[in-house]
Amino acid sequence: MLRRARATLGLLLGPLIAAGCAESNGCEGDWCGTAVIVGADADVLFPPTMQGDVANAIVDLVFLKLADIGADLNTLGDAGFEPRLARSWTFEDSVTIRFQLDPRARWHDGRPVTASDVEFTFEIYRDTLVNSPQRPMLDRIAAVTAADSLSVVFRFDRFYPEQFFDAVHHMRILPRHWLDTIPRRELAAHPFTRNPVGNGPYRLVRWNRGESIELAGDSTFFLGRPGLRRIIWQVVADPGVGITRLVAGEADVLNFIGTPENLARVRQAPHLRTVSYRSNQYAYIGFNFRNPARQREPHPIFAERDLRRALSMAVDRAAVVDAVLGELGTVLEGPITSFMWIWSDTLKALPFDSARARRTLEQLGWIDRDGDGVRERGGLKLAFELLVPTTSQLRRRAAVIVQEQLRRVGAAMSINELDWSTFLSRAAAGQFDAIFGAWALDPSPRQLRQYWGSPGIGGFNYQKYRSPEFDRLVERASATGDRAQALELWHRAIGVITQDAPAIWIYAPRPVAAVHRRFENVTIRSDQWAATLWTWRVSPDNLLPRDRIAVH
Repeated sequence: MLRRARATLGLLLGPLIAAGCAESNGCEGDWCGTAVIVGADADVLFPPTMQGDVANAIVDLVFLKLADIGADLNTLGDAGFEPRLARSWTFEDSVTIRFQLDPRARWHDGRPVTASDVEFTFEIYRDTLVNSPQRPMLDRIAAVTAADSLSVVFRFDRFYPEQFFDAVHHMRILPRHWLDTIPRRELAAHPFTRNPVGNGPYRLVRWNRGESIELAGDSTFFLGRPGLRRIIWQVVADPGVGITRLVAGEADVLNFIGTPENLARVRQAPHLRTVSYRSNQYAYIGFNFRNPARQREPHPIFAERDLRRALSMAVDRAAVVDAVLGELGTVLEGPITSFMWIWSDTLKALPFDSARARRTLEQLGWIDRDGDGVRERGGLKLAFELLVPTTSQLRRRAAVIVQEQLRRVGAAMSINELDWSTFLSRAAAGQFDAIFGAWALDPSPRQLRQYWGSPGIGGFNYQKYRSPEFDRLVERASATGDRAQALELWHRAIGVITQDAPAIWIYAPRPVAAVHRRFENVTIRSDQWAATLWTWRVSPDNLLPRDRIAVH
């Protein structure tokens, strides 16, 4: 049975992918335009288990949600949300929302999108065998039930202000007829995750690992034909190579320029323009609370709170930001940025104080007894490895500066630069001492529990940080409908985590994108830069040769 299911899926996927591979040198009428985007490779294109900005951007073009958040990024109630697969919804009582699907919505194989697909999607995201990182964000949804082919009912275990946001934001709807015969444990590694069949404005044409990912616009998309006929992600391991391709006119878009040097190069290219947008991203050095060799045991160094605090105070984060980002970044004061409504300039992480850091380390018994410059205690050196992705020019540079600052207080941090997929796999498996990670935040502060709360352990909480007080405050803040009370609770939760120092909070970039000037209707949404990419277009008067290539 299992082997037959695999073979059937392969036979079905083959014609779809092959059908999308044909190219011609001309496009019909006024529907032309190609966007060549430079960036990292994706991990998978399966919405429940994907990680990373590139996968998120592509998946949002291939799969739709029931509704999408509006430009104001409101998460309370349904104000500002825009219909996608659902054309309407009704709040039947304080814990029930009924969605009516748009009867025009179709999968890329032509089958209609149904309420059964929505019900199935919730089952997949909540299944522990699939282990979706989004699973903790759905734990207040008690049930999702198909009432008929186009009507689906969400029931919650209690009322809270972000019910609607949780119902529509975390799940991209999946095709039941493609996936329901595949054992749940095998979904994450199944061929579908690399050749998905979606319901969005674009379909996957081809994915050449380590080289490129190509999407083709769906001319029959029920919400209107997308503005660009093709979108191509060119995979570049070195951000500098991406800038070179942009400046040379070989690529069109880079959503995050990064360094001041890159910005200067872009500004000198007359065919490029820059687009600034609010930052939902931050970078941090996260400490593993578990021993990577024996994960049931605490980490021999980082399980100790005062040790983590001492290392945090040894890092001059302002100097790091000034050297690496300059005007394009700010010092991070915890796991939030000014993009979030709970942000306040009164929130502060542990201050830079290298003298205090040295005193604390000595009080804890970490002494350099052999004069080699590295402290030790009980025969254990204060030495650890930091994983850094090669795809992040900023984190690679920052790591070298942090390494030197820690050396000055007697801590030896080695740097291991890894390709993106290896970095992700080791982080997810807990095979690290420390990671130089980065997150792009959702508009809701409740996402903090996913990255730093106990429910996120086994998902995106790679560090396995656990604080009952932090969890309790996050739950209380999420449940209250009083905005002032919620703000006070969120600030208390941030205070707990910054004092516990599960990470050194390094920087929040001020993001600037580089975009070719021929594109029109260019907008970038702060929480997901590619969310409106399907509405970009190129005027027939400004077409380049690559804009005229059509994919059928």
